[in-house]
Amino acid sequence: MINNIVKLEVPQDTIEKWQDIVNILAEIVKVPTCLVMRLNEPDLEVLVSSQSKGNPYHPGEKGKFHGSGLYCETVIKRQDKLLVPDALADANWKNNPDVKLNMISYLGFPISLPNGKPFGTLCVLDNQANAYSGSIEKLMLKLRNLIQSNLEIVYINQVLGDKNKRLTDYLMELQTLRGMVSICFNCKSVRDNQGQWRPIEHYLIQHPEADFSHGLCPGCMEKLYPEYNKNH
Repeated sequence: MINNIVKLEVPQDTIEKWQDIVNILAEIVKVPTCLVMRLNEPDLEVLVSSQSKGNPYHPGEKGKFHGSGLYCETVIKRQDKLLVPDALADANWKNNPDVKLNMISYLGFPISLPNGKPFGTLCVLDNQANAYSGSIEKLMLKLRNLIQSNLEIVYINQVLGDKNKRLTDYLMELQTLRGMVSICFNCKSVRDNQGQWRPIEHYLIQHPEADFSHGLCPGCMEKLYPEYNKNH
């Protein structure tokens, strides 16, 4: 089923978590921009943008993906890290669209969906030459992995849809009822909420979600352990 993944709608609480991630990352790396970009073909969209001084990018901004020349296009198509310390000194990058916004250095990592297909990127950009450090790369990888873990949860909750919700509700009800419904281990009758023992098929028709613990109904107690009833 995972190979048939559809477009995910990232919930607001997840977006808020990612907002914290990009804000903290921009502050630690000391750059004006940290982004979570999303591939929304035919466009590439700014999904989350750090709330840092000098950041020229805003959530919801879109641009052509294929042939755009953007740093993130390369990351997504290669599904690999891209480091550009100084685009102005690099013939391959000096004319890319981000340079027009004075973003001349870049470090980005691909974000993948649970089925391995591209979701977008986690990236930082600076308005000055910046080679970034190995420690920054490790930190970004950790945060990228966290974002991918969030996407797995979104997938489970959203793509499985109502089926998953019904299963979750069912399991929750089982947990709630566990140990509260008694079934006679001899005749298999069930004690209902009023304390009456009834045939199991009658109870299951009304409560198909129930879990059971074992006990003995009064009739079976008298039949199997008559001496117990005499003493009590």
